[in-house]
Parts: sequence; C-alpha cells; structure tokens
Amino acid sequence: MTTMTDASVREFKMPDVGEGLTEAEILKWYVQPGDTVTDGQVVCEVETAKAAVELPIPYDGVVRELRFPEGTTVDVGTPIISVDVAGGAPTAEAPAPAVAEPQQEEPKPQGRQPVLVGYGVAESSTKRRPRKGAEVPETPVPEASVAVQSELNGQGGPALAGEQRPLAKPPVRKLAKDLGVDLAQVVPSGPDGIVTREDVYAAAAPAQPATVTAPAVATEPVAPAAPVQVPAPVATYDGARETRIPVKGVRKAIAQAMIGSAFTAPHVTEFVTVDVTRTLKLVEELKQDKEMQGLRVNPLLLIAKALLVAIRRNPDVNASWDEANQEIVQKHYVNLGIAAATPRGLIVPNIKDAHAKTLPQLAEALGELVSTAREGRTPPAAMQGGTVTITNVGVFGVDTGTPILNPGESAILAVGAIKLQPWVHKGKVKPRQVTTLALSFDHRLVDGELGSKVLADVAAILEQPKKLITWA
Repeated sequence: MTTMTDASVREFKMPDVGEGLTEAEILKWYVQPGDTVTDGQVVCEVETAKAAVELPIPYDGVVRELRFPEGTTVDVGTPIISVDVAGGAPTAEAPAPAVAEPQQEEPKPQGRQPVLVGYGVAESSTKRRPRKGAEVPETPVPEASVAVQSELNGQGGPALAGEQRPLAKPPVRKLAKDLGVDLAQVVPSGPDGIVTREDVYAAAAPAQPATVTAPAVATEPVAPAAPVQVPAPVATYDGARETRIPVKGVRKAIAQAMIGSAFTAPHVTEFVTVDVTRTLKLVEELKQDKEMQGLRVNPLLLIAKALLVAIRRNPDVNASWDEANQEIVQKHYVNLGIAAATPRGLIVPNIKDAHAKTLPQLAEALGELVSTAREGRTPPAAMQGGTVTITNVGVFGVDTGTPILNPGESAILAVGAIKLQPWVHKGKVKPRQVTTLALSFDHRLVDGELGSKVLADVAAILEQPKKLITWA
C-alpha cells in the first residue's frame, strides 16, 4: 500500500454558497474516511441561512478526515474535509476481476476551480477501499431500487453492499432528525419504498387519528392556494416544562432580517376589503382553458398578476432605499417574492422578471417555485434580489395582518382568507366571496397617496378582473 504524504492532502473549505453568508450547518455527510471521491462528487449537504445546498468536492482522491460531525455549524472558510489526492485509491489486495477495467482518465489539474454549488455535479459512486478478510457475496439489487437509492443518497451509484439504509430524500432525513424519528423504524409509503414526510409525521405521532377533510360545497369560500403548507407535528412534552431550541440557519436569518427591517424602514400598513367573487369565477374558467392546462391556476396567480399590473401603473412603488449613498433606487423590473412556509422556516423565493411574464408563464414560474420550496431545494440565488412580496396568510384562516417588509424591498401585500359574507351588490345584500388585503410599505419611499393608489388598483382588478385586459 502506498504511503500518502501530507503534501498530497487537499483541504476543502466551507464555501460561501450565498451572498455574504458567514456560516452553514452540516446536515449530512455522504462520504466517510477511506471513501474514494472524484471531482464534482457531492460529499455533504449543508444548510445556510437561506437554503439547503449540496457541496461537490473539487478533487480526485481518498477521503482522509471529516473535520466536523453532522449538526455542527461551521464558519465559511473553515476546512471541513481533507482528501489525499496523490496516487488516488490504494491498490486492493484482491484477485484481479474477470472483466478488464476501463482505462483511467488522465488526472485533472489540481489548480482548477471548483464547480459551482448545485451545478455540474458529476454522477459518480462512492467507493470504499477493499478490506482484508473473507469476501462477502454481493446481493443482486434491482435496477429500479439502485436508481432510487442513488438519487436519495445524492450520489451517482448504488449504496454499499450490506447497508440497509432507509430510502428518503435529504429534507425528509432532516425532518426525521428534528423530530427524533428513527427512519429505520418508519414504514415507507412512497414509491419503491421511499419514506415520505407524511410517514415521518405519522411515526412521530402514531397515536393521533388521521383527520379527514370534508369536501367543500359550491357555496363554501375558496381561499388562495398556499405555496407551501406543512402539517405541524404534535408536541410531546415527556414531563419537561421547557424546551430550548438553538436559533440557527433559516430561523436565525429570519429573526435578524425582521429586526433590521422593523427598526430601519418606517412601516405604514393600509387595508381594503374587496369582493373577489368574479376573480374566483375567472379562476375556474382558466382551469378549463387549453393554454393553462397542466399549470398552477389558483386565486394567488391572479392576485400576483393584479399586483404586477398595479406596479406598472404606479412604477414609483417599486424601489429601494440606499442608506450609504442616500439615494432612492427605482427598479425597472419586478422580482416578485412569494412567502413560503417550509420545514426549515419561512422563506421568500422570488420570480425573476415577473413583470415581463404572460399569465401562463407566471403560472409556470409559480408552480416551479412552490415545488422547489416544498422539496427544500430552493437555491440561495432564488431568494436574493426581490423587490416586492406577496404573503398569503388567508390559508391559515386569518383575515389579514400587518406584514413586515423584507429587507431592501419597498412593499409587501398580505392576502387574507376569502370568506362568504353578506355584501351589497347592485343595490342588494347578497352572499359574496370577500377578502381583506393589507399593503405594508416603506414610508421613506412610498407616501400615503402612492401606497393607496397601488392597493386600490389591486382591489379594483380583483373585483373586476376584466381590468387585467384593459390595464395590463
């Protein structure tokens, strides 16, 4: 066996996977000391203040040491894993295989730049150095199971022979860890034996009966669909009077951002109650439209479009305050943020250049945003550069609220629950679908007149959706 020298050791440091981040928590290691890794192979998953990200290694070699265990928060720039790159994997003391090995590729230069996080990850399997002793016969694994295991492990090859690792995606593993659930004891219900979030929640609270939601009748109110809504686990106290939870990751970032926003930008919030019966009828018509087939069509889509039209009619509302230069920066684009509740906390990814999208394109972008957030795979770039945000508190049965601005943004629109209420319509009191909108804005940028115009325009469009055609 070749002896590795210290000069051949390369240390991979915790990168800044987002703009200006200073730390990240190691959620999961996909390799162990002794594993052979290749350039571009994902070796771990980390959680930053903005998202969960998989890190690829920029070296070929053998893992020598994992510097930190899972669950540790590490500062950016700190070495987290060391790899022996000289000589590659050691020679195995085993009989030569019957099939000739393919020629190895020429070694990549050590000075190359690492691939961007989340992009260009090479599909490669993790290999351990052969151990001395009796050989263990391999158990045939169906190709479908291998593919599923490879995807869930974040690697390009099957799991090691003899390992009975439950099939679950990294976000589900993180959820199980947070709830103290042993995945090996969870009965999977997903395809190919995959453990789902629902399985984890069921294991965390097995005594809780399943709730059945009765189908809504035609006269029941329809609330805007939530981007992401995850059922809360049932609390079990086990006699403890208090529980202390470390503030880190997304929750820590939310707290810091909200404090900074609340005590920096002078908030003003205005409210309006509006009849959205025609908007709900238009939603049902669009669901039958051929151009909208397969797309996410719900009241939130039309509310987003109404806000974009209102911004086009009142462009001064789309701005930011530059404290350092004492300037107002007017934005000629709209990166529309959509608040989404995820297992890691509230995040606000945004749809880039939403102002330039048609209704089908906006629906497609909204669907992608929701799916990515639900899977816990929203990249940091998707949560940067927002200009205006929508938060849908109505899905929780809340009438309205006074939302706090996202740092660097000028306005945020809160959408309340849509309820069937008595309403004066054409001179008569009739049951109508009604909701309350709340617009918070930075009073340094937006005065009362401008804020009122924006909110009134959104309300007018939702009351008379045909204005989308005449005003857009």
